[in-house]
Amino acid sequence: MDYKNIRFSVESGVGFITLNRPETLNSFTVDMHLEFREALTKCAEDESIRCVLLTGEGRGFCAGQDLNDRAVSPGDAAPDLGESVEKYYNPMIRLITTMEKPVICAVNGVAAGAGANIAFACDIVIAARSANFIESFCKLGLIPDSGGTWSLPRLVGLPRAKAIAMLGPKISAEQAQQWGMIWDVADDDALQETATKLATQLATQPTKGFAFTKQALSASATNSLDQQLELEKELMRAAGQTEDYKEGVDAFMNKRKPSFVGR
Repeated sequence: MDYKNIRFSVESGVGFITLNRPETLNSFTVDMHLEFREALTKCAEDESIRCVLLTGEGRGFCAGQDLNDRAVSPGDAAPDLGESVEKYYNPMIRLITTMEKPVICAVNGVAAGAGANIAFACDIVIAARSANFIESFCKLGLIPDSGGTWSLPRLVGLPRAKAIAMLGPKISAEQAQQWGMIWDVADDDALQETATKLATQLATQPTKGFAFTKQALSASATNSLDQQLELEKELMRAAGQTEDYKEGVDAFMNKRKPSFVGR
């Protein structure tokens, strides 16, 4: 695909995806959705890509939906926003959360609306010190989409999730880290280097084991303890049959650095 709204490249086992509409704070249009989905699908299907790094161009990570792409005025027929969520946002979040490899998000500026919830759907989030997160849906009479109503209560608890969703406060990167919404904060000029170093390191690790870990942690939200123990048994059985497990044990026993292949 000839990308016009994102940049996509692969280097050292890392798929780099950059949202590239800086003049609109990288807000989503239909065309941008299609390009982003194509790049995510490529990352999911290409075995040579063992980690994904998502970020934004310019002074913002993502401002969510570009309202110019579905402008509506009083008196106009109401748009079907459920169709937009079903066709574009839900498939995006499912791709990120079910991808069998780590997805890192480097939040380089404001992450608002769906932009915030896309970041929260990623496995590891590092934010620039100047970045902030805003659940801006309440300003438009909407609800948090892109998995926001699922991720927020699990990240910060129900009382805080309700306040964040209904008040739409600007949450600084430091506050987001303190509340457990993100993993780490980096100085602005060090963000991309920090995130790239982490992604490159993860791309050399046992990728299949990461896939099983993501699966187990996601299932824990709804499983009983007994169900989770059964799932751990099955996933551990599968992990023990991977090439990476054999390599890890052999490297440990022979006191050498492991060379994982991601299978």
